[in-house]
Amino acid sequence: MRAVLWSAVPNCNARDTARDLPRGLSHSAAMHSTAMNEDRRVGRDRRRGTSAAEALELRGALATGAIEILFQPQYAAETGAMVGGEALARWTHPQRGLLDGGELFAAADRAGEGESLWRHVSHAAMAVAARWPAPLRLSLNVTPAELAADHFPDSVAAMLVASGLPPERLTLEITEQSLVADLESSAHKLRQLADLGSRIALDDFGAGFCNFRYLKRLPLHYLKLDRSMVQGIGEDRRDLEVLRGIVAMASALDLAVVAEGIENEGQRLAVVREGCAAWQGFLGAPPLTATEFAARIG
Repeated sequence: MRAVLWSAVPNCNARDTARDLPRGLSHSAAMHSTAMNEDRRVGRDRRRGTSAAEALELRGALATGAIEILFQPQYAAETGAMVGGEALARWTHPQRGLLDGGELFAAADRAGEGESLWRHVSHAAMAVAARWPAPLRLSLNVTPAELAADHFPDSVAAMLVASGLPPERLTLEITEQSLVADLESSAHKLRQLADLGSRIALDDFGAGFCNFRYLKRLPLHYLKLDRSMVQGIGEDRRDLEVLRGIVAMASALDLAVVAEGIENEGQRLAVVREGCAAWQGFLGAPPLTATEFAARIG
């Protein structure tokens, strides 16, 4: 209210306006300001308490192996053969129930444990994938914070060596959100890993702003379509034409397209017909435990 009064009265300043306000209104405004400040302080204290509690819980979950690593199979479009799997994390929290990867990493970031969680998931997934027969590939999601870290390429290289997974069987999936902070730095780090033989996928393509500069600057091998890009291809011709345009553009740039979120046979047939290289989704399999995934390799 006071800000509105200051801007509405010409040739006066805040001190003049505050002096001229009725005593009751001035006191009421002061009380309101004090209450707001107290609310903010309480909110900050609660967030600190929540973050500290989450940090303790996450450390315990990491130490006891409560964070579960699952793998969703990926299939070659032409043959239907399984060509790899995407690593996904989940945690059955004692009070909050099942947390998927997005919720889990959000909680880890709030608690300051994002890097510890990512390294745990990545190392465990690489160790499992190292036992898969070649040429099955592991797809690993990279968090924005991890990509921004100076040590990111060295960390990935060290985990590859420790796990025994050949670099050429690793695909690193990045999102547009990861690239906003510093595109050139991100491109340099990813190029180092691409030079080792690993492949780079731009994940959730079509869900964000689709900055085409990323396609020019990054050492990409795959475009991974967001599930929203395939959900309507059986009902809406415009969705199908968008898919065709993306595949044509990717082909011109020597990029393969992976379709995510395939839930029915109509969607699978459409992405195969339009030239996608691979697909994944509940039509093929939900995320599986390492044992379940290994049983499907046979």
